[in-house]
Amino acid sequence: AAAALTPFTVTRRIGHPYQNRTPPKRKKPRTSFSRVQICELEKRFHRQKYLASAERAALAKSLKMTDAQVKTWFQNRRTKWRRQTAEEREAERQQASRLMLQLQHDAFQKSLNESMQPDPLCLHNSSLFALQNLQPWEEESAKMPPVTSLV
Repeated sequence: AAAALTPFTVTRRIGHPYQNRTPPKRKKPRTSFSRVQICELEKRFHRQKYLASAERAALAKSLKMTDAQVKTWFQNRRTKWRRQTAEEREAERQQASRLMLQLQHDAFQKSLNESMQPDPLCLHNSSLFALQNLQPWEEESAKMPPVTSLV
């Protein structure tokens, strides 16, 4: 009776779903290059960021490396180079930004400290003369010179 209620039989899986697949290939151990090989690779990279296949093959042969090793080394080195240059550009950008802020601050402070040139219209009108000499950014303790009418 129970079989009639279920139109298909459910088979339960035992273990992990990927357990029955072929085992993964073992990861190749990291290749260690000699200091001479690294030095030659770095010198070449400094001169040339990309190698043609013939250049890569010749370099690999001269360094007793495989073509794939040289290719992979250059790919990894270009990635490192891009990251380093991006970090350097960001540091330069931040330094330039700080410099600009400092220059703006200095210019603003200088403009606050400079005495304003009297406006000819203000010289002949005591109210305008008083307004022109009003500097609200100065501290309360700073004594303002008395306003004298030139009229």
